[in-house]
Amino acid sequence: MASESNERVNMALVGGIVAVATIGGLLFGYDSGAVNGTQPGLTKAFGLSGAGLGFTVGSLLIGCFIGAFFAGTLADSMGRRNVMRLAAVLFLGGALVQGFATDHTIFVIARIVGGMAVGAASVLSPAYISEVAPASMRGRLISANQIMIITGLTAAFLVNYAFQQAAGNDSTAQFAAGLEAWRWMYLAQAVPAAVFLIALMFIPESPRFLVAKGRFAEAGQVLGRLFGEENAEAKVEEIRASFAADHRPQLRDILAPSGTRSFLGIRPIVWVGIMLAVFQQLVGINVIFYYGATLWQLAGFTENDALLINIGSGVVSIAACLVTISVIDKIGRKPLLLFGSAGMALTLFIMVFAFSQGTIDAEGNLSLSNEMGMVAVIAANLYVIFFNMSWGPVMWTMLGEMFPNQIRGSALAVAGFFQWFANYVIAQTFPLMASGLGLAVSYSFYAVCAVISFFLVQRFVTETKGKELEEMEG
Repeated sequence: MASESNERVNMALVGGIVAVATIGGLLFGYDSGAVNGTQPGLTKAFGLSGAGLGFTVGSLLIGCFIGAFFAGTLADSMGRRNVMRLAAVLFLGGALVQGFATDHTIFVIARIVGGMAVGAASVLSPAYISEVAPASMRGRLISANQIMIITGLTAAFLVNYAFQQAAGNDSTAQFAAGLEAWRWMYLAQAVPAAVFLIALMFIPESPRFLVAKGRFAEAGQVLGRLFGEENAEAKVEEIRASFAADHRPQLRDILAPSGTRSFLGIRPIVWVGIMLAVFQQLVGINVIFYYGATLWQLAGFTENDALLINIGSGVVSIAACLVTISVIDKIGRKPLLLFGSAGMALTLFIMVFAFSQGTIDAEGNLSLSNEMGMVAVIAANLYVIFFNMSWGPVMWTMLGEMFPNQIRGSALAVAGFFQWFANYVIAQTFPLMASGLGLAVSYSFYAVCAVISFFLVQRFVTETKGKELEEMEG
């Protein structure tokens, strides 16, 4: 395909599309982070045990891996935009029901439904952006989605803190309309969900999807608006040539062609995507996001201080993502992944050291000295910075762009499923690991996974910087 440097890129349209698509990332972040400050309320309202709380928190992730898988496959039949519209409806409904539910089963079902929306948005927002963005700036534009994810997380932390303070420093106390403060933490998500649903009415469908469906004239119109009418016809033909001539994209396309090297019959590029997706979770990042308040209270901080630490983590995460945006299309994806793996391993081992210096009080809770508590907080924030300069945005960038057009939807479905399944396992096991093995042992596991991820990236990841989507192999 002709280089975008020789084309007229409609940055107003590209920017508008990215702005709308990344609202999905914002909702992804908010829905993932809202539970962080609601755990005392959930425990009190539904009489949850530690295991019950872990399941309730993790139930979102059940929906996530279901939503990610079906969104990837549905996107090849319904279109990227239509599936994102469906996700917006699920975001809206999930937020309202979680806020009002008085029955635990209803709450969990709503949380799973909201998780389906999160899973769909997680794979489709970067994929959709990759399919409309010029190759020269694709990394920056997809990485903007990670900023919106972290912005959503930070917004959830801020909203949680604001409602908790307004309710007298107690998230289980009534705040307004006879509802406890923790319920308003969920209801607040309905506003951006409604904005997302409306905004999706004003952006075009992915031209790669339109070509895959044989709607060449419509694809040409979208490409003409994006890159100029003089380039549209040639782009349609190049995209068309990247698809199989005998059938449209389908799930079995992830299977390796007969006679080629593969493991379990799956294309090697799909395994690389699965590896990236799984190890992004095995380094333990979402323990900070899902259980940050609980984690820091275990480390000896008050509920109020723990919520403020979460807000600080969100702010530094956004700053780290801004750095990534400025360099990802210059130095590439693979160097950032290697840098992140090394940095996360180092800071996780520092956290392990700090937690190992704590003592256990009469109630079985970890207590850190002021010095070790500060070491843990600083190391955790550095860890978050390393993650959000690397694996946070870069993993989603690569999943959105690394697969050939023919298998993109199906490969995203599989990689997204494994990403959220790993996320679920980490979320479910952390409370048990923290109480049974202690924070030092738990974080040793995440640190070792960070070390392993370095060598896996070094061996198996191929750079995608500057390549057109039609040049992707696998």
